[in-house]
Amino acid sequence: GEVLGFAGLVGSGRTDVALALFGITPADEGEIIYNGQRVTIHSPDQATGLGIAYVPEDRREYGLVLPMSIATNISLPMLRRYVNRLGIVDRRREDVTAEEYRERFTIRAPSIRLAASKLSGGNQQKVVLSKWLNTEPRLLILDEPTRGIDVGAKSEVYRLMYELAARGLCLVLVSSELPEVLGTCDRIIVMRQGRVSAVLPRGEATEERVLHAAFPLEHSPR
Repeated sequence: GEVLGFAGLVGSGRTDVALALFGITPADEGEIIYNGQRVTIHSPDQATGLGIAYVPEDRREYGLVLPMSIATNISLPMLRRYVNRLGIVDRRREDVTAEEYRERFTIRAPSIRLAASKLSGGNQQKVVLSKWLNTEPRLLILDEPTRGIDVGAKSEVYRLMYELAARGLCLVLVSSELPEVLGTCDRIIVMRQGRVSAVLPRGEATEERVLHAAFPLEHSPR
């Protein structure tokens, strides 16, 4: 039920933490304790199996297969769920899932068989979110989830975050938008030069405190 934010300057290591948690880039040191157990995550498939999902920063490059349809993109991480005994994808079941997410997130498209490349930025982001929520995660990592989308789509993403947190899902938000972090997170981890420089609960987090913790000491704002 917690929304945990990662703040910091570009290059501070925020995304590196997310990539390590999802098994994309191995960590140089440290350990991951997940549900009380020490785990080593070597791949996204292993992370998904543990109930971890990652919405990447660049949705067009890493979040979607643009020539493929909305329905196909949503089913991809859990494709085994839609394959019959002959190894053929059951398009009807795939379409039922895609229609559910299209309605839930108001994905604006004339058909779920429309190529993802034809959608607006906000609707593409909703497809990425649908794709990873379809894995039924316990921990959802959102890396710059509102970058490059309009105000209306941003509001829908925030509404979804609150809804998921209320249902008990743990959310990790990586964002360079300080007002976004301050406005949505229960706790904020501030990164500086690859290390944690501060951990601030919502009641203690201010723009000044976050910036002071984010800047290298010799460049801290006065």
